[in-house]
Amino acid sequence: MSDWRIIFTDTREHALARGAVLFRRDDPVRFMYLVQSGSVALERAMADGTALTLHVATAGDALAEASLFADTYHCDAVARTDARVARLTRADFLTRLKRMPDAALSLIGTHAKQVQSQRARIEILRLRRVSDRLDAWLALHGAPEKGQWVRVADDIGVSQPALYRELARRRRKPGAC
Repeated sequence: MSDWRIIFTDTREHALARGAVLFRRDDPVRFMYLVQSGSVALERAMADGTALTLHVATAGDALAEASLFADTYHCDAVARTDARVARLTRADFLTRLKRMPDAALSLIGTHAKQVQSQRARIEILRLRRVSDRLDAWLALHGAPEKGQWVRVADDIGVSQPALYRELARRRRKPGAC
C-alpha cells in the first residue's frame, strides 16, 4: 500500500509566517492541505474571545481533510510556527484518490488510527482521578521517553504539577514507576 501523502506529489507549496491565516471559518472549501513543515492549528473562536484548538497539524499531517465533503470550513487554520503547506484543489484531491486506490486505503488507515486514538483519549478524560487517567494512558502507550511527561499531562488533561505530584506519590510506593 502506498503512503497517502503521494497524492500531494508535484503540488504547489505555500509558505506561512507564524500567525498567518490559511483559511477562515465559513470560507468555501476549495483546497485540501498537507503540512510539509511547521505547525498549523485548527481553531474555533469562542464567545469570550479565546480560541478553542481543535487540532494541531505538523509535518506530514493532513489539514482540514474532514472538510472534504463540506461546503465551508468549520474553523480557522492559523500557523502556530512558520510553516509550509502543499495544497490541491478539492476536485484534484478526489480525482487522485480515485486513481490511486492504495493511497486512498492508506489515508483511510491513517484516519482509522486517529479515530481510535481520539476515542481512547475521550475515555481517559472521562476518568476523574489523575491516578486513573495516568494508569489508562500508561496501559495504552507505555512509559514515555525522557522529557515527554509534559506531553502526557496534556494528553490526559491535567496540569503538569498535578501529574508530577502523582508521579512523586508513585515513586514513594514500592514497585511503582
